[in-house]
Amino acid sequence: MQKIRKFEQAAEQLFLEGKLPGFIHLYIGEEAIAAGVMATLNKNDYITSTHRGHGHMIAKGGDINLMMAELFGKTTGYCKGKGGSMHIADFSVGVLGANGVVGGGLPIAIGAGLGIKIKETSQVAIAFFGDGAANTGAFHESLNFASIFRLPVVFINENNQYASTAKKQETTSVENISDRAISYSIPGVTIDGNNVLAVYEAAKEAVERARDKGGPTLIEAKTYRLKGHFVGDPTKYREQTEVNNFWGKEPINIFEKQLINWEILNQKEINNINERLDNQILEAIKFAENSPEPLPEEALTDLFVDDTGYDY
Repeated sequence: MQKIRKFEQAAEQLFLEGKLPGFIHLYIGEEAIAAGVMATLNKNDYITSTHRGHGHMIAKGGDINLMMAELFGKTTGYCKGKGGSMHIADFSVGVLGANGVVGGGLPIAIGAGLGIKIKETSQVAIAFFGDGAANTGAFHESLNFASIFRLPVVFINENNQYASTAKKQETTSVENISDRAISYSIPGVTIDGNNVLAVYEAAKEAVERARDKGGPTLIEAKTYRLKGHFVGDPTKYREQTEVNNFWGKEPINIFEKQLINWEILNQKEINNINERLDNQILEAIKFAENSPEPLPEEALTDLFVDDTGYDY
């Protein structure tokens, strides 16, 4: 969780300094969901991510050097600098890609789940999506398809209370998004998304069920987006007092206090972890800054594939 937080804080500062192109959507405040879910997965399990996907990528084992280079638009980035923050992918660790389209990762996870079923492997696919995506057609179609064919897919709704600038209560017809699971005859559960252990336990049960051919599960992890929709968002749609209240409920500080109380870690060990991560982030920035810019003549490379079979 700290690695995600520090990467995001660095990305925010770099963007404000004008060093990063495109847009940056921060995951700050939601780290417990990515960490808790990914702790239940194997390297060859699949995930589909969102436009707010840095945390998913890091928790699944992504290389922060390549991630940072992608944010800088450099050739050493995951997508050679052509995808940016919202399109990072790494098939080697099962990350089928972040997605700039709201709800766009849901059907991709269904495809992965169908592939797993056809190949008869023990893998699972995880679809991360926000509360806004729960109101798209892709959400309902995906849950319906997954239920009919009992696919090994776990749907993780990261309900951070806002779909862009719209409050969840203004856009969603149910109190709990997990209540929609009953429409598709699959289990649905709502948990505290700021409690990493609660996330882990719920995800573990759902993942084991999927591996045992028990079919899909919908998990709603309630959390809060502590930053704006994107870096630079003036956030005129919510009061600062609301944000301040949720800063007191953010997952990292809570878990650190628990670990200290349980005598699993002490403050010195936490400081050492933070120092080590700070150095890793600095190395990633250095790697990105020293990486080459893409060449103009490579602008269309990797964008198109000729599968017609014709020899032009």
